[in-house]
Amino acid sequence: MVKSLSAILVSIALLIGAGLFEWFYVDKQFSSFEKEVQTLAVKTEAEEANIEDAKAVQSSWEKRKERLYVWIPHNDISRIDEHLAEAVRLIGEKEYSLAAAKLEVVLHMSSCLPDTYRPAIENIL
Repeated sequence: MVKSLSAILVSIALLIGAGLFEWFYVDKQFSSFEKEVQTLAVKTEAEEANIEDAKAVQSSWEKRKERLYVWIPHNDISRIDEHLAEAVRLIGEKEYSLAAAKLEVVLHMSSCLPDTYRPAIENIL
């Protein structure tokens, strides 16, 4: 009886610990990525962004997403990939207003996605 209860408590503690780790890790990754995209968006709206700036943000995302595949579904990552790739292309073609719209979508997704992995009642049930 005591072994069963202690095993259950250890299992619950491990699950809670893993959930908190996931939340903090995903939140940290998206927080720093969001800052990079925000900087690019400001430069894009001022029509000062260039293809190198956009590719630097895209490269940063490529490195992050390799580690994020463990924690979040591929569909969420693919949606960010698509919008970011379109924004890079539009910046390269100097279509700043369209690129800014795509970057706004990426910013919105970067702020909303981490909350879906937060250990909360609405995410558990």
